[in-house]
Amino acid sequence: MGYGIKKSDLDLLRNAGMSEEDITHSVHVAEKAIEIAERIGSEDIDLEFVGRGGLFHDLGKTKTHAMEHGRIGAELGCTIGLPQEICDIMEKHIRGGLTEPEARELGLPVKDYTLRRIEERIIIYADRLVDIIHDRIVPVASERDAEERFEEILRTYPKYGKNEITLKRYLGYHQEIQGLMQ
Repeated sequence: MGYGIKKSDLDLLRNAGMSEEDITHSVHVAEKAIEIAERIGSEDIDLEFVGRGGLFHDLGKTKTHAMEHGRIGAELGCTIGLPQEICDIMEKHIRGGLTEPEARELGLPVKDYTLRRIEERIIIYADRLVDIIHDRIVPVASERDAEERFEEILRTYPKYGKNEITLKRYLGYHQEIQGLMQ
C-alpha cells in the first residue's frame, strides 16, 4: 500500500557523495511528497515514484548546487542505473518545470521541462514546502501552516517564488494539489 524510503537508496546517495545536509533535505522531500500523495488518496498515484523522485531529485548536488544540478543529477542517475522517470524528475525539477524559453534564458539545454505527471508536481510542491518549513527564513507554526500560507509566503519571499513565471507555476501546483486533497 504505502512506500517507505529504502536504506539501499540512502546508500546510493551517500556513495554518490551527497552531503548529510542534502540527504536530510531529500529525505524530508520524499516523506512530504509521500504524505501529500497519500492525502490525495488516489490509487493511480505511483507512491514509489513519488518517494524515490523526492529522494533523488537533488542528486546533482553531489557535484554542484548551481542551476545545472538538475541536468547533472539526471546524468548521474542514469549512470548508476536509476529508472528514467527518476532521472527525468531530477532534470525537470529546476524552478518547477521550465519551458523552452526559460531554459534558453537560464543557459540550460533548450527543451521543454514541463511537469506532466501528477507525481512530478507532488514532488516539486513537496520540495518547495520543505524549503519553507526547514529554512527557518519564514516563521511557520507547523507544516499545515506552511501549506495554508503557501501563496502569501511565495509572494512575499522571492527566494521561494523566484520570478513571476515560476511563482505562477508553483501557485498552480499548490491549487491543484490542495484541490485534490479536499
